[in-house]
Amino acid sequence: MLKKPKDADTPSKKIAWESANMVRMFMNSDTSPLYDNNKIDVFTNGDKLMDQMFDDIKNAKSSINLEFYTFYADKIGKKVLAALVEKAKEGVDVRVIYDSWGSMGTTQRFFKPLFEAGGHAYPFLHTHSNFFDFRVNFRDHHKILVIDGEHGYVGGFNIGDQYMGWSKKFGNWQDCSIRIHGNAIYGLQSQFILDWNATDGKLQINPNNPEMIKKYYPIIHTVGEAVMQIVSSGPDTSMEQIKIGYIKMIEMAKHKVQITTPYLIPDPSVLDALKIASMSGVDVQIIVPDMPDHPFVYRATQYYASQLTKLGVKVYYYNNGFMHAKTVVVDDKIVSVGSANMDYRSFKLNFEINSFTYDEEFGKRMGKIFEEDLKKSTLQTTKMFESESWWLNFKQHFSRLLSPIL
Repeated sequence: MLKKPKDADTPSKKIAWESANMVRMFMNSDTSPLYDNNKIDVFTNGDKLMDQMFDDIKNAKSSINLEFYTFYADKIGKKVLAALVEKAKEGVDVRVIYDSWGSMGTTQRFFKPLFEAGGHAYPFLHTHSNFFDFRVNFRDHHKILVIDGEHGYVGGFNIGDQYMGWSKKFGNWQDCSIRIHGNAIYGLQSQFILDWNATDGKLQINPNNPEMIKKYYPIIHTVGEAVMQIVSSGPDTSMEQIKIGYIKMIEMAKHKVQITTPYLIPDPSVLDALKIASMSGVDVQIIVPDMPDHPFVYRATQYYASQLTKLGVKVYYYNNGFMHAKTVVVDDKIVSVGSANMDYRSFKLNFEINSFTYDEEFGKRMGKIFEEDLKKSTLQTTKMFESESWWLNFKQHFSRLLSPIL
């Protein structure tokens, strides 16, 4: 069951007419309803995000559904677990999904206190972080938290000390997650339930049960003006919905495209879209990290950054820590925030989820955040990569060849 508000299959009068085709595209490719009446809060700092999450968890009354690619058993991970255990003891239905590869080092033993309190936690599809389970290549990259079916989070932040900016290696961690209060929660909740039912065979959530509907899909009264869609993609479908969403946004741009991504490894179709936009006079700006978290991925990113620079795209290297945000802003009107990177793995191999918002006020907010990040970034020039050593060029080209499996 996918809970839809009234008229969810009809483009809202609140969106600009030029966005209507994009809305219909998602409805046809991903059956993504258009949700109105949403209030959105933006978080680019881990401390502020976790403060709000802990506050929402503390006030939970019926259910907490949490699904993260990374849930480390470190300082912040233990604090999150303790908060979940406390709510489970109070009788709140607590369910956790984590990816075994992304949460490497975190075992079922870590979640034992949650089980003892009445909660549940399982690795996605019960895969294990080893090369002998072929499914491990299909990773649950979702970052979802839904509380009482009323408040929800989606974006790039995971649960771990490094995402709080506490890592000596990375220092400041720049990311982006949003908190939604409104009808779009139904989309996040539906995705969690699909993933939960695929992961656990015993404690199934029946979305057709009236009691389940009341519990997980409560009536949400009007709270905001933002109109949005929740779009998922993964190896279980050939549509590559988020990728075609990115392409559609780039094609629709009249003035500017602003992208943040930790990994810039676009496939030919995305590369062509960026090229065409730039050649058409659109100001295409991309911010990537100035430090690696995965060496081969970083070298591949450098390769594509140099290629895009030759095409007139402005690529900036963020030098105030690590840039992990996955955002696209077009003309301050259409915004995507979610888990999907601008790379092959996110487009084809990972299970991803993004929000696509059609709201000028939110667009301007996100545009200002991008402009602030630009102030802490360095523009790549042709002289920079032309002066690189042959050895560095070799590593970049070699990494590019590996990009489909990185």
